[in-house]
Amino acid sequence: MTLSDEDKITIEKFALQNAVKYGKTPQLGAVMGRVMGSCPHLRPLAKDVGPMIQQILDEVSKESPEAWQSRLEAIAPELIEELNTKKEPDKGLKSLDVAEGETVVMRFAPNPNGPPTLGSTRGIVVNSEYVKRYGGKFIIRFDDTDPQTKRPMLEAYDWYIEDCTWLDAKPDKVVIASDHMEVYYDYARKLIEMGHAYVCFCEGGDFKKFKDAKEPCPHRGQSPVVNLEHWDKMLAGDYEEKAAVVRIKTDIKHKDPALRDYGAFRIVKTPHPRPEVGDKYVVWPLLDFEGAIEDHELGMTHIIRGKDLMDSEKRQGYIYNYLGWDYPKTTHWGRIKMHEFGKFSTSGLRQAIEEGEYSGWDDPRLPTLRALRRRGIKPEAIRKFMIEMGVGETDVSISMDTLYAENRKIVDPIANRYFFVWDPVELEIENAEACVVEPSLHPTEERGRRSINVGSNVFVCNDDVGPVKEGDVLRLKDLYNIEVTSVSPLKGRCIGNSMEDAKTRKMRIIHWAPEDNVAIKVLAPHGEFTGVGEKQVVEELNNVVQFERFGFCRIDSVDDGVVAYFTHK
Repeated sequence: MTLSDEDKITIEKFALQNAVKYGKTPQLGAVMGRVMGSCPHLRPLAKDVGPMIQQILDEVSKESPEAWQSRLEAIAPELIEELNTKKEPDKGLKSLDVAEGETVVMRFAPNPNGPPTLGSTRGIVVNSEYVKRYGGKFIIRFDDTDPQTKRPMLEAYDWYIEDCTWLDAKPDKVVIASDHMEVYYDYARKLIEMGHAYVCFCEGGDFKKFKDAKEPCPHRGQSPVVNLEHWDKMLAGDYEEKAAVVRIKTDIKHKDPALRDYGAFRIVKTPHPRPEVGDKYVVWPLLDFEGAIEDHELGMTHIIRGKDLMDSEKRQGYIYNYLGWDYPKTTHWGRIKMHEFGKFSTSGLRQAIEEGEYSGWDDPRLPTLRALRRRGIKPEAIRKFMIEMGVGETDVSISMDTLYAENRKIVDPIANRYFFVWDPVELEIENAEACVVEPSLHPTEERGRRSINVGSNVFVCNDDVGPVKEGDVLRLKDLYNIEVTSVSPLKGRCIGNSMEDAKTRKMRIIHWAPEDNVAIKVLAPHGEFTGVGEKQVVEELNNVVQFERFGFCRIDSVDDGVVAYFTHK
């Protein structure tokens, strides 16, 4: 497959639009981002697209701004109009700074101490989307070098890969940091030999006093030979936990205390949960060291990280300078706060699950991808939600309603409609005759009808009939009109099936379920609802349906009654 003439015109249009907008020849990366974002079919051809863009930009650079305007008006007047139209604030991902011929390599680096949450999903989606647009490589790297405080879960490694694949973000490569301990040791030894790292025996409080006073601790001046002896003893397990720490030498008088001689390795004798690692190592790298080495070894070109990690970048910069490496291009973004979940941590959720507060990682009250998937949230909705949020340093506070709105666009046209009556009350209809009603499966899509056998009794929601009194008239949706003849027990009589009469008399319309029904339990973030519904629901296993006047739900199991997970209204 090669670039067509139409593809080349598309590239030229976006190049010219950028040139007209900014009055200068655009950068290749800016045009590449626009082309790949607008033309998904070109993403597999990134190696051909890049040179074609550069060829067109070379031609554009030879022309005047007037010529750009004239050519763009001729081949894409709508893009001129787009420039002249006042637009809403930009949504989505801005172009990356990509050098000519550069292969974009990006990563998402979770700690596998639990499954992905909505917060971590942003990193999965955005990094993978940039790689798709630039035809690069997306890497999942498990930062699992803390076997004690943020102890990894063995299941979580697979959970991340499963969820990434579900999100259309399958990684090109998977890296596990605890497999690379010897690499970290080699670099540590090299830095010690160069005099850029040392073994410190200060207690934490004592070292803080030296650091706060901008003074070196007594061990900072040790020779590389002495430090290497201590390093070998650390590796051999001769020192106890907290007895020794390897520190990277920085500017001990730096204005920011966080950047003064920071820790790179510590002793942890808790075995790692991965059986192939176990108690093989007792000296573990801290995240700033491990991440710095891995980003270089994996050839990372671009990094997106939280603005709260700016100090990490500065600390890692010392290692890169000492070893003569170039630091990846870095972008920072602010935190996301979801109104419905407040502040949470994976370790906190894990503890709550172990204590029985939640049924598991897919409990509908949790902000995990496993819970959202079980509820029927579609991966396309999550991707669009995260991509449109974009990348910016401003903290973002949003409601789940925004995600639900995207998901509703996807599920509304495909979700069949059914009656579900929660907190049911039996209603006897005195003069009713047995009949079959056939409401449509969908109000606008031609998808057929469902068949409901109706006898003399039906079930209705207690909320609907709680306030009624004798003589009130109601419309049973898609069935007939009734007049309430008794409240306790609840009885009524059929007074016809005219919808016009129901409108004229302003009857309240309520839904119902037949005697021949199935038990249904709905698990939702805001509670558990039990009741009865149409038997045909059992045919919708794993599908999202809409329970009328209740909301969208995903049918999770049908073995012993129906269990559904609430999706959203």
